[in-house]
Amino acid sequence: MDNKTYAVVDLETTGHSPVKGDRIIQLAIVFITNGEIGDTYVRFVNPGQKIPAFIRQLTGIADEDVADAPYFEEIAEEVARLLEGTVFIAHNTDFDLSFLQSEFNRCGIRKWVGKKMDTVELSKIMYPSAASYRLQDIAEDLGISLASAHRADDDAAATAKLFLACMEKMSSLPEDTLNLLHRRSFRLKSDLSTLFYTALKQARTSRREQGFSAFRGIPYRVIPVTIANHFETPAYPIDEQEKTVLLTKAFPAFERRESQFGFMDTVWGALSNQSEMIAEVPTGIGKTAAYLLPAAIHSIATGKPVVISTFTNHLADKIRDEELSKISIMLGSTVTATVLKGREQYISLGKFEELQRITDESYDETFSIMQILVWLTETVTGDLEELNVSGGGQLFIDRIRKRSNILAPDEQVADYHYKLLKTCGQSNIIITNHAMLLSDLNREQLIFNSLAGLVVDEAHQFVQTASRLNETVFSYTNWKYVMGQMGSDATGQLLHQVNNLNKRSGMVGRLQGKDQLDEAFIKFTALFDRAIGVLTAFHPPRQKQQGNRVVYPLDKLADGKSHFSKVAEAMAAYISKAESFTNGLSNQLDNLTRKEQAIVAEWDFWVREMTIKAGEWVEIFLDNDSEDYTVWMEKDQRSIPGSLTVIKRSLDSSPMIRAFIDRLKEEKTGIVWTSGTLAIQDNERFIARQLGIDDSIPLLTFDAPAHFYEGAEIFIVDNMPDIQQVAQSDYIEAVADAVVQTVLATGGRLFVLFTSQDMLRKTYDLITESEQLEDYALFAQGISSGSRIRLLKSFRQFNNSVLFGTNSFWEGVDVPGEALSAVIVVRLPFTSPDEPVFKAKAAKLTAIGVNPFNEFALPEAVMRLRQGFGRLIRSSADKGFFIILDRRIETKSYGQRFLASLPNVPVKKVSLEHMVNELENWYTK
Repeated sequence: MDNKTYAVVDLETTGHSPVKGDRIIQLAIVFITNGEIGDTYVRFVNPGQKIPAFIRQLTGIADEDVADAPYFEEIAEEVARLLEGTVFIAHNTDFDLSFLQSEFNRCGIRKWVGKKMDTVELSKIMYPSAASYRLQDIAEDLGISLASAHRADDDAAATAKLFLACMEKMSSLPEDTLNLLHRRSFRLKSDLSTLFYTALKQARTSRREQGFSAFRGIPYRVIPVTIANHFETPAYPIDEQEKTVLLTKAFPAFERRESQFGFMDTVWGALSNQSEMIAEVPTGIGKTAAYLLPAAIHSIATGKPVVISTFTNHLADKIRDEELSKISIMLGSTVTATVLKGREQYISLGKFEELQRITDESYDETFSIMQILVWLTETVTGDLEELNVSGGGQLFIDRIRKRSNILAPDEQVADYHYKLLKTCGQSNIIITNHAMLLSDLNREQLIFNSLAGLVVDEAHQFVQTASRLNETVFSYTNWKYVMGQMGSDATGQLLHQVNNLNKRSGMVGRLQGKDQLDEAFIKFTALFDRAIGVLTAFHPPRQKQQGNRVVYPLDKLADGKSHFSKVAEAMAAYISKAESFTNGLSNQLDNLTRKEQAIVAEWDFWVREMTIKAGEWVEIFLDNDSEDYTVWMEKDQRSIPGSLTVIKRSLDSSPMIRAFIDRLKEEKTGIVWTSGTLAIQDNERFIARQLGIDDSIPLLTFDAPAHFYEGAEIFIVDNMPDIQQVAQSDYIEAVADAVVQTVLATGGRLFVLFTSQDMLRKTYDLITESEQLEDYALFAQGISSGSRIRLLKSFRQFNNSVLFGTNSFWEGVDVPGEALSAVIVVRLPFTSPDEPVFKAKAAKLTAIGVNPFNEFALPEAVMRLRQGFGRLIRSSADKGFFIILDRRIETKSYGQRFLASLPNVPVKKVSLEHMVNELENWYTK
């Protein structure tokens, strides 16, 4: 590291705006010289005003802490003198430096002048896979101590350590990576280029390229190959003692669970006898280990892989990262596994290198490229989901996804997806997701064949996945983006570059073709815009509106087909001319420079994308007469046509599922279906029939240990207004009041589950506007920034947090222990009768004399409530309350169906006041 002095600064303030009167309440400076942390300067500062309650809670700094502290005016000259000649570092310099400069100005002190370095920007580049770049999050990930987040002294010390950690990692990067990073670092917002230059100079004098290879000058980590060391085939543990011995190796505190052993034997029987079985296995019996152990043993015995399919990629990664090592410990040998996702999950190194030759980079693109260059030196999967990029960078990520299995010879060596496909056959376990598995039906070259077995976990989600695979989506913004890649002739744009190539290459015919291409594009876009006008003007009566978003079935759009047909014809003509526009260049690629070749490849890529769009247009708008599908349009009244989306989805996915399963059965593959929720009272085969599983195959159920739910209670609040008898606004007011009182009684740690985003938003807004929960950390799906995983992580970090969630939070979410004390169900989770797929399915059932409420709507809602209850109790040590605000559970005849589906725990029907008193008594014990 160089001999500069770095000043790491952190401020705590009364608010974000010094212009509006906010002031500093604590200031800390940590000095770094010669790569070592040195002196520290810390001061409380009297702001001359009361510290807001939220800031007191956030920082732990009270009015009495600053009462005797100096005003900033008294220390401003001292602070300026300390910072003079240093490099200013902060975790978000836009805030700390600008606030400090404003305070210097107010005090008549000359503004600080010098170089600044932002550790948010730096850490995003150096740790591109971090889940979050909030200081407390990145510090936790890197093992940096941070005793009190949002205290200036602790934050500045942690930021200094973060800076040094980034520098240490930078020094380990390959020279070529540093060279590529340094070249782009001048476009960054803070002055990081000197750091990359210093690291590059050091790299040139040391050899450290071990473990890396290079693709066209871009270093990447060599993917390690795990070799199984099975010296002999392990025997399946037949009796309980043998099972206990094996499981105790991986789980020292293992407790015998009869249901776990029973499920394990059933899985072993299905795999070894090449039969099909379906089993409901609740939380609490160790389901994952119970199917992984027999799957691993069967794979080793047969020399073929067993596939484990889960609903999401996150769950697939979790099995690999947390569960498989335990199976290896049990068996005393390495169980090899490959996590395989759809090819578009993986980077195309060829496309990444190609775009760097032709792209006039924006800041977001430059920043994303720098993150990817670092990530390539550490990833062993090439899975783009590992990256944490900004919104603008996501567009660049989408352009470098692997779209084709056709690879140049040098690409095969470096292609992650290609390598993973090759390793699948040598793996004991292939872990994938339902969509990837089912997509085998459409592949010319099968991936999932010659298997030792298949285990489908979260089997109830297999139906939804199959339905979405049979879905085609038109998005106006996505179409305009693709059209914009090819249609603009502005200087530097792709069409302009291709046209110049044609000129330089003497393609006279292509120059005349340019006029024809322009004419075809103008005609196509004019007809496209006219068709969009028809869609945006379509307003059939009596459509239910949720917030600003409206859903319209398109079965009544009779006058649109002629417009849609004209678009399809004009688009086909344009694509034909676009394909021929580069024919001459494609025939003389060897005479073009690498950059020119990249331009031609980029044009051909977007022509292929446009061809795919053309197929989707026909599929949605012209081929929609089948009764097996429903088509609908969604639009937000505030953003037309930008919000316009049209969706076509299958109504019955069981034939598709059975076609896939029957192929596996022909290959003598044992098949296991399992989930925590598969059966409900009075309709136990509701899910099994949707999966197309024959009634001759019994649905087995395994019970959780008798004591598992001892810590749970159910409250039904019997003085809530009847949701069907009052205005929605009145019900939302009552919900907001119930949530507030429950939070105050429990101290937070609540999930509040909704069935619609609109009601969630209105309830959340009402609570925040009331300021009754201003001392609590509130997170709301669709309102608070971040993915579901990010929201969950934020929820866990605060003892007084409340999370408002919709559909995806009803299941597949684990918050064990005291982090979750209660789940509030705002309304019974019926699908809206106006939801297009439900409406179409209900119409088909009615047509054949089946009651759609009893046979579809009710079982689906009961299943979902069971899943919601499952969020509360994830281990036998958990305690908590399941609170139902919807009185229909007691006033309607079907209410008993819901209660009967839940575990046998105490159910109390009480007033809100009575419930709150019980909660207060419980939490003050």
